[in-house]
Amino acid sequence: MAEKRDYYEVLGVTKQSTADEIKKAYRKKAMQYHPDRNPGDKEAEEKFKEAAEAYDVLSNPDKKARYDQFGHEGLRGAASGGFDASDLGSIFEHFGSIFGDLFGSGSGYSRFGGFGGGGEQKAVRRGSDIRINVKLTLEDIAKGCTKKLKIPKQVTCPECNGLGAKDKSSVVTCPTCQGRGQVVRQQRSMFGIMQQVMPCEQCHGTGEIIKDKCPHCHGEGTVKGEEVITVNIPAGVQEGMVLRERGKGNAGPNGGIAGDLIVVIHEEEHPVFERDGANLYINYYISFPQAVLGSEVEIPLVEGKAKVKIAAGTQSGQVLRLQGKGLPDVNGRYPGDLIVNVVVWTPTKLSKEEKELIEKLRDSENFQPKPSKRDRSFFTKVKQFFEDR
Repeated sequence: MAEKRDYYEVLGVTKQSTADEIKKAYRKKAMQYHPDRNPGDKEAEEKFKEAAEAYDVLSNPDKKARYDQFGHEGLRGAASGGFDASDLGSIFEHFGSIFGDLFGSGSGYSRFGGFGGGGEQKAVRRGSDIRINVKLTLEDIAKGCTKKLKIPKQVTCPECNGLGAKDKSSVVTCPTCQGRGQVVRQQRSMFGIMQQVMPCEQCHGTGEIIKDKCPHCHGEGTVKGEEVITVNIPAGVQEGMVLRERGKGNAGPNGGIAGDLIVVIHEEEHPVFERDGANLYINYYISFPQAVLGSEVEIPLVEGKAKVKIAAGTQSGQVLRLQGKGLPDVNGRYPGDLIVNVVVWTPTKLSKEEKELIEKLRDSENFQPKPSKRDRSFFTKVKQFFEDR
């Protein structure tokens, strides 16, 4: 198998190029090697696919970060969201807005008519997408989970199997476009007679009309129903992330392509931990004797506990870092850390005996505050914490 070229080399950009510069470079390559401009040229088609694959990676911040760090190896097994760089149809579906901008709204890839720009194209009606919110606990996020969701949606009509017609003989060729799915309109202008190819209004570009509609779905090919859909949610997802299940949305009218199910992630607030990316933060309270004498404690994790030694003389506000005890990274990088803020608990009520005991210690030299230079500066502590990381 031929070794893949560097993606930056393919598009003629560098690692320092901005997102707009990368997009501009890709548009230039797409224009140069577009199959409409190079009919029958296999080499141009391969370069067109190569540029699309490079742009898919370099335009995605997460994929770009993996590629910059690990090269092509870092992308093995990475989810592409339904994009297949070896398939021209997938490329045009994935980057439809760019190609529409380059070649006009009528251009693009059709499963019936090949590439736009002159050939006959019959439209395929696509079902609409469904957007749902899914709430996850921190435990769900830490392990990854599978959710079974009952989704109300448009499903294929069981009576006509999506045809929309009473029977197959009820589907006839559109008399307006003669089955082409397109009509040509002529208009006089100062430059002469202009021709414009438009989708046929009578058949909506399909090339066919239904003479006798299915009584169950009234010609649409879909009816209201529901479906139980299993969604696999990877570990490490974050608030607002979107997962797309291809073809799990509403069924397409008259046997068309089904839409997608769009799953939006929402996190439930956790009573103990706060989250920042893959890192978790916790305030852990210790008693005054534990701070003075030192102690071994058990700090809670998302799952289980971790034994940690509290050194004698620990001050309130000291930060401990438990490496790798945070959340997994959704992109497969190193897991986050658990950041522990140690807080010395000061009792608010004392018994008479306890108060007398504390009174005896009040004037002891060892109990007088003697902060070091490092202890005096909060900003120094924060700076040191990040330097240690």
